[in-house]
Amino acid sequence: MNPIQTNSQPATPDLGAVKKKQHAAWSAGDYAVVGTTLQIVGESLCEALDLRAGESVLDVAAGNGNSTLAAARRWADVVSTDYVPQLLERARQRADAEGLRIQFEQADVEQLPYQDGEFDVVMSSFGVMFTPDQKRAAAEMARVCRAGGRIGLANWTPESFVGQIFKVIGRYLPPPAGVVSPALWGTEAHLETLFAGRCREIRSETRQFVFRYRSAAHWLDVFRAYYGPMHKAFEAVDPALQDSLADDLITLAERFNRATDGTLVAPADYIEVVVQR
Repeated sequence: MNPIQTNSQPATPDLGAVKKKQHAAWSAGDYAVVGTTLQIVGESLCEALDLRAGESVLDVAAGNGNSTLAAARRWADVVSTDYVPQLLERARQRADAEGLRIQFEQADVEQLPYQDGEFDVVMSSFGVMFTPDQKRAAAEMARVCRAGGRIGLANWTPESFVGQIFKVIGRYLPPPAGVVSPALWGTEAHLETLFAGRCREIRSETRQFVFRYRSAAHWLDVFRAYYGPMHKAFEAVDPALQDSLADDLITLAERFNRATDGTLVAPADYIEVVVQR
């Protein structure tokens, strides 16, 4: 519990420390094992953006490259960035396997090393939403996108399966005071606040990605081993509480599960967003 405050000012989080922990989390496990299952989201996002061959595209917090690859398959000129070099290497391997020409660069979305208006399209699927300084990340995406260009996002919603995963973990490992929830990127109201004064229009549509695993237990085994934030959460939680955390996550997965044959078929809502600059 925090010491009693002598004023009503909200706590100011140490965003540098938060970012350091997040970097360690996304570097842990092997996100590509989970990330490749989400490929359909990148394909859908490129269609929502009405992406054209020859357009200059920047994928930020690109992870192992789902949206990157989708854009390159449409003959766009793609720069793919992430601040975790291991993830970029996995994306590069995928691009090489398909013979796709993509420029990969390590970069932090909160401080992009590009000129104002350099890109026709800037996008991120389940990536930028996890940045600690959300306002700065949104401002940087808008800055490097040309006037008349588009920003495309795929963000989990707060009440989705994934949004609730982080809520369960948060009961065991509360986030630092003052840190804004990543799931707010999955709400239209928050997006309007983030991009206020930086866009002409924001369009969003609720979509679903369906997690399909052999069982709820199999899903947890995969996420616990390979999904960095969950991998780190189990490392950080008191060993005496690890079984309880696992049970709560299994219960959550079964709550979203629509399968009746023992497998896991868990729909997860996300919003697909196109911001018109």
